[in-house]
Amino acid sequence: MRFIQIILAVSLLIILSACASTGGQTAAQKRQNIIKMRNQVLQELYQHKPSAKSMIASAPGYAVFSNGNVNIIFLSVSGGYGVVTRKNASNVYMKMAEAGIGLGLGVKDFRAVFVFHDNNTLDQFIKHGWQFGAHADAAAKASEQGAAVAGEMLVDNITVFQITESGLALQATLKGTRYWKDDELN
Repeated sequence: MRFIQIILAVSLLIILSACASTGGQTAAQKRQNIIKMRNQVLQELYQHKPSAKSMIASAPGYAVFSNGNVNIIFLSVSGGYGVVTRKNASNVYMKMAEAGIGLGLGVKDFRAVFVFHDNNTLDQFIKHGWQFGAHADAAAKASEQGAAVAGEMLVDNITVFQITESGLALQATLKGTRYWKDDELN
């Protein structure tokens, strides 16, 4: 029981720190850090999945999110931030939160890239930003060591790529995710 309490405490600290900070004091610094994160994630995605570059170039827009996830037995929570990049329009900075139930254990730091295949889907995401679904994955990665099962999926005219940065997790959950505009950064 003590082991679970320690894991819970450490996990909550990690997720809260991942959710709380985009790094930077001012709104301009935070936006700059989010754009830097976006560019790094895209570079990594293009290395692993070169065809994603042409998919993103031909899409009306895409989003990149940095997420921290904690899963403790039957409860899963995530939090993060990101940016939606639209052709011929300004960036939309967003936050995200996720909660789920299911079986799992672990902590994971991952990035998600959403490629929107039509303007209506893109606009609906920015305006409403909800997503609900089942999720299963396994990850054991620290820096460049280890492996993570991640992939690509097409849902409602959105292709989603996930890249695990670090973590140790094994989970199968039903999750509800909420994305919303960050009032401070827009």
